[in-house]
Amino acid sequence: MRLGVIADDFTGATDIASFLVQNGLTTIQFNGIPAREELTGAQAIVVSLKSRSCPAEQAVAQSLAALAWLQKQGCERFYFKYCSTFDSTAQGNIGPVTDALLNALGETQTVICPALPVNGRTVYQGYLFVGDQLLSDSGMRHHPVTPMHDSNLLRLMTAQATGKAGLIAATQIDQGAASVRQALGQLAEQGINYVVTDTLHQAHLLTLGAALSDMRLVTGGSGLAIGLARQWATAETDAEAEQAGRPQGDRAVVLSGSCSQMTHRQVAAYRQLAPACEVDIDQCLEETEGYARQLCDWVETNSHQALAPLLFATADAQQLQMIQQRYGAQRSSEAVEQLFAAVTRELKARGWQRFIVAGGETSGVVAQSLGVTAFHIGPTISPGVPWVRDIHQPLSLALKSGNFGDEDFFRRAQTEFTYD
Repeated sequence: MRLGVIADDFTGATDIASFLVQNGLTTIQFNGIPAREELTGAQAIVVSLKSRSCPAEQAVAQSLAALAWLQKQGCERFYFKYCSTFDSTAQGNIGPVTDALLNALGETQTVICPALPVNGRTVYQGYLFVGDQLLSDSGMRHHPVTPMHDSNLLRLMTAQATGKAGLIAATQIDQGAASVRQALGQLAEQGINYVVTDTLHQAHLLTLGAALSDMRLVTGGSGLAIGLARQWATAETDAEAEQAGRPQGDRAVVLSGSCSQMTHRQVAAYRQLAPACEVDIDQCLEETEGYARQLCDWVETNSHQALAPLLFATADAQQLQMIQQRYGAQRSSEAVEQLFAAVTRELKARGWQRFIVAGGETSGVVAQSLGVTAFHIGPTISPGVPWVRDIHQPLSLALKSGNFGDEDFFRRAQTEFTYD
C-alpha cells in the first residue's frame, strides 16, 4: 500500500484516482468511509468525502475518521486532496483539515500544491492562476458556495489555519528534487508549516514528486499525484492499472447539474448532437417523483439514437441568479439534487448501466442513488475524468467536475471507448 487519499468531494476523488491510475498505481475509490476493513489489493486507496463546503468542524471530523480508517488498511503516507481552484474561503475548510491531519500524524509541515497545469491551474510566486487569469479574476469569483476573491495561497492558508505559510519558488524547483528538500528543511527551521510550491508545468510536478515521496502528508489538487505515482509505479502495475475499470453496459444517459462555464459550453455543444431536455425548476418543487418518472419516460423514448439523451439543469450566470432570487439558492439546489436522485433510481430500475454526469454535487447524488460504495478506476476521458466501474454492480460512471473536460466531452465519453 503506497498511498491513502482523503478527498473533500466526489469528483475531486475521482480526479486524483484517475491520475494515480494513469501514472501506474492500481487504485480503488470508496464513496465515503467504509463501515469495515476492505481487502483491496490496490496500491492506492481514495476515500471521497462531502466536506468541501460543510461546517469546518464537520469537515475535520470526517477527515480524521477517513485517516484512521486508511491507517487500519496499512497506509503510511497520506494525501489531502482539494480542488485545483482551492475552493475554500477564509472560513475554511482546507486550513482546519490540514491542521487536524498534521496533528493526528505528529507532523509539523506539509505542502500546499493545488496546481494542475494540464487543466490550466498553475502557481507562480504563491499566486494561483486559472489559465492566464488570477484565480480571483476568473469565473471562480462568482462561485455560489465558495467565491474566490483572493489568489494568494499564503494569505488564504494563513487566514484559515493556525500555523505559518512559506513559499518554494519556481526557480528553486527548477534546480531539482535535492534543492526542494533543502528548501523544505530551511523553512522548517523557520517554523513554516504550510509550504506553497510554485508549479508552472508538468516537469515541476515530477520534481516535486521525487522530493516529497517520503513526506507523510501532502496536500493539493490532483496534479501532484502524477509526480508521486511516477516514483512508485512499476512496469507491471502500469500495465494492469486501467483494466479493472473499463466501462460496460449498453444503455447510457447524460445528467448535468453543474452551472460552471465549461459545463455550460459542453451542454450547448451536445444539444446540437443529441436529444436534450432542460429541467423545469417549478416541476421539481411541485412533484419530484412524478416529474422524475416523466423525465425517465422521455429518456427511454429518446434512447435509441446514436448518442445518449441529456437531462440538464445547467444555467448561465444570469439564469442562475434569477433562479436563486425566485426560489432561493438552497431550495432550488436541493430540489434539483432530489430530482436527479429520483431519476437515477428509476433509470437503474429500468436497466440503465452507464451514467455520464457533470457536477461534483450531482455526481455524489447519482453515485449515492445508485448504491455505489466502491469502484475501480478505468481509462481517462479527459485529464482528471476517467470512466469508473462499480466493484459490486454492473454499472459504469463518468463523473466530471464542473470545469473539467473539453466542449466535446459528452460525445467523446461515448464514442472513444469500447464497452464490455
